[in-house]
Amino acid sequence: MPPVPHGWYAVLRSGELRPGKVVSLHYFGRALIAFRGADGRAAVRDAHCPHYGAHLGAGGKVVGGTVECPFHGWRFGADGRCTHAPFAVRTPKVSLGGFPVREHSGLVFVYYGPAAPSWEVPDIPETASGDFATPIDDVCRARIHIQEMRENIVDESHFHFIHGQSEPPVQELRPDGPFAEVRGRIHRRVLGRDINNTFDVFMYGPGVMVVRVLGPVLSLTAVALTTPIDDRTSEMRMLYYVRKPARLPFLAPVFKLVFRAEALREVREEVRIWDHKIHQPRPVLLPHEKGIRALRRWYAQFYPADA
Repeated sequence: MPPVPHGWYAVLRSGELRPGKVVSLHYFGRALIAFRGADGRAAVRDAHCPHYGAHLGAGGKVVGGTVECPFHGWRFGADGRCTHAPFAVRTPKVSLGGFPVREHSGLVFVYYGPAAPSWEVPDIPETASGDFATPIDDVCRARIHIQEMRENIVDESHFHFIHGQSEPPVQELRPDGPFAEVRGRIHRRVLGRDINNTFDVFMYGPGVMVVRVLGPVLSLTAVALTTPIDDRTSEMRMLYYVRKPARLPFLAPVFKLVFRAEALREVREEVRIWDHKIHQPRPVLLPHEKGIRALRRWYAQFYPADA
């Protein structure tokens, strides 16, 4: 598979990055840290001090909006530049590498790519709406490229074998630059009842996808965040926002329990399959299986031209 696609990726939920704390991360094959600067804005930088290689997330601390190395006390601002080095006549002109950062919808996003970002992930309104219950937060990792995680949503036939749909859904991917939309319908039985819901999928680059499922019994929004850990492993974080029933909002916890029991079991089954599958650059597709080829054409824009 090609290298990491260029685009925005969510690396933290906002609540996981408390002021005054240094959080260690590992994505894109790099050791990283996250902290908040003096203005409270999130920063994501490389983790190792350029002075002597200490990991700033292993004992480092935030001092006046800078991160201080636990080994020799060098400090680095949110922009990565060294601001202080004990005993130095002049502050060394060195910096920590890092990423452009955006924070909204309760998430901290970083942009991976060779140039400044030319597009943005839009706000996700359900994350701040009182009409939805607090999200079910599920994180899993698999030995798979993130592109194939995304292909899952347009793999028509798997909806029958994994998700219990009577037949593959009819879908159409509509590309719009770095965005794409897919519409379809889910028809299956849950706890002995027929569920017939529509779903609208909104893709924002290679790492962010929002799936809105609407139905007479259960409606929810799933925020799917896929991020490369290294060249062999990817992370998928799913945030499921269940809409509170309008007349019986106190039933939302019950709906969450039912959804968790059904959906997370199916996700784990997919992860087991992903851990052992190989990439097929030219899969043998049936006539109705149009989604994977369409998604690959759209997804190709996020790779370097020579990939």
